[in-house]
Amino acid sequence: MDDAQKELLARLNARRQGTVMEALDITVVEATLEKVVASMPIGPQHLQIVGYLHGGVSVVLAETVASIASVLHIDAERQMAFGLEINANHLRPKRDGIVLGTATPIHLGKTTHVWDVRITDERDKLICISRCTVAVVDQPPDGSNPLLPDPR
Repeated sequence: MDDAQKELLARLNARRQGTVMEALDITVVEATLEKVVASMPIGPQHLQIVGYLHGGVSVVLAETVASIASVLHIDAERQMAFGLEINANHLRPKRDGIVLGTATPIHLGKTTHVWDVRITDERDKLICISRCTVAVVDQPPDGSNPLLPDPR
């Protein structure tokens, strides 16, 4: 991993504070134009009431990697990316350990991106497969894009 890649990962992960990424302990571990990968250790906050990974948490991980992947393909000085539609098929239950969400592009248009997201466990077993459509929109006129470096 080169210095530019390390800096990008540090910048992306620095934005976790106070977000769902921090609450669910999602960390970006790879971010290129070809794919974005994030890890999430499974803890009590990730489980549904009978003790398995909550499907909604998998969906949060899927939308997170898809949205970050879209950010790498847009002009963040004037655009933002937001999840528009997502579906998920939960294929295998998981109680503990770590899951990885990997987003790869299916379609990269001017106003929408479509991502294939695969969530796997430590043994590379498929836990969930998702497709996420991300809207690419212009920034508000006040320039309040949280994806840009904080000017302070």
